Amino acid sequence: MSDLLERLRGRGWRMTAQRRVVAEVLDGDHVHLTADEVHARAVSKLPEISRATVYNTLGELVSLGEVREVSTDQRAKRYDPNAHRPHHHLVCAQCGAIRDVHPSGNPLADLPDSERFGFTISGVEVTYRGVCPNCTAA
Repeated sequence: MSDLLERLRGRGWRMTAQRRVVAEVLDGDHVHLTADEVHARAVSKLPEISRATVYNTLGELVSLGEVREVSTDQRAKRYDPNAHRPHHHLVCAQCGAIRDVHPSGNPLADLPDSERFGFTISGVEVTYRGVCPNCTAA
């Protein structure tokens, strides 16, 4: 069983066939699908699933904190099931591919008090940009 499915079962989330398929589609490392990509993959597993059901399920998963919405540029939002594992993102500037990265260190500690302007910092998101090997080879 996937990590996401296990977490959802542990929360007592009602597991309909549609919800299960969306969770299965989102399972895995480095998964950053758009809602349309989730829908296309879900349809291949459950042909009768509607786009509205996929969008509603993604919204519920985000509200529960089980999936993060990732917006790295002007492209469509993507959905990241690794919401419980601290990580940053590496984004290809050409094709938009996204990879999870786990650098050492604490980016919060790297921000000096003089640059916090009185803010109480609750989190940090770091996005590294570059060109992936596939785009470099093309």
